[in-house]
Amino acid sequence: MNMLNQYAKQFGRVAVVLGGDSGEREISLLSGGAVLNAFVREGIDAYAFDPSTQDVTKLKSYDRVFIALHGKYGEDGTIQRELDSMQVPYTGSGVTASAICMDKWQMKLQWEEAGVVTPAYELLHAKSDFLGVGQRLGFPIFVKPANEGSSIGITKVKKAGELQAAYELAAEADPLVIAEVSIDAGEYTVAILGQKALPIIQIVPKTEFYDFDAKYIRDDTEYLCPCGLDAETEAKIQQEALDAFDVLGCSGWGRVDFLMDEKGKHYFLEVNTNPGLTSHSLVPMSAEAAGMSFDELVVNILRMTLEEPKGSSDVA
Repeated sequence: MNMLNQYAKQFGRVAVVLGGDSGEREISLLSGGAVLNAFVREGIDAYAFDPSTQDVTKLKSYDRVFIALHGKYGEDGTIQRELDSMQVPYTGSGVTASAICMDKWQMKLQWEEAGVVTPAYELLHAKSDFLGVGQRLGFPIFVKPANEGSSIGITKVKKAGELQAAYELAAEADPLVIAEVSIDAGEYTVAILGQKALPIIQIVPKTEFYDFDAKYIRDDTEYLCPCGLDAETEAKIQQEALDAFDVLGCSGWGRVDFLMDEKGKHYFLEVNTNPGLTSHSLVPMSAEAAGMSFDELVVNILRMTLEEPKGSSDVA
């Protein structure tokens, strides 16, 4: 018997929740489609479920849910809260951790309190002293919506005169906007699966930074694994990534991104609680480097729903 297939009956009827109404809908459809195809290959009784066209309360007829939604509603704790209320097990982090990680400001506050090193930043609003922000942070600066993913609404600002326009673009995606110091000697990511950190990947975009096109459209972005760090440094950062994941209350699986400066100091950037699972996505690449096929990866993620549920105890 295929080692993965032995779990098919235990899973029961599975909904792969995908699509939704966020700005990341198209990526979610790709992720969810890949997951669904893997489940079908493995004999799992799985079905696509798009909350933008289907009544979410119908999810209570499923035994468990694989959340393949990206962005708002899928990663901000909303669908997690609804599934908790229906007592349906689901993949990934619970309500509180999802909400914190979706809000980059709240995430940074939690990390700062726990001593996790993250790039310096300021909040922006329509009446901000943009010249003063530039003087305090220095250039270049990344301006980004606090509650958005896939690099939507992000601008790399190189001079003070560009700050207000960058703020206005980010504010179209979310009213809470962050200006963050650019750390640009290397971008990396650590995939988390259960209590294990997978091999680190270094991301080398051919664009100015790792933007939407570099993530999902272009084929010239380089992904280096081995990542180029020495074994001792990689192991140290993997453990710190696990700690940074845990301190936010995250569970199941996810991805912790970090940046490296020219002196070799690393800064944790953010946690993605429902990372992409497309052909360009990082977690499947890292899993493959660890000797795990895509099917094994997504079945292992689903297997975590057989463990003790997150339940209402996760709700703050």
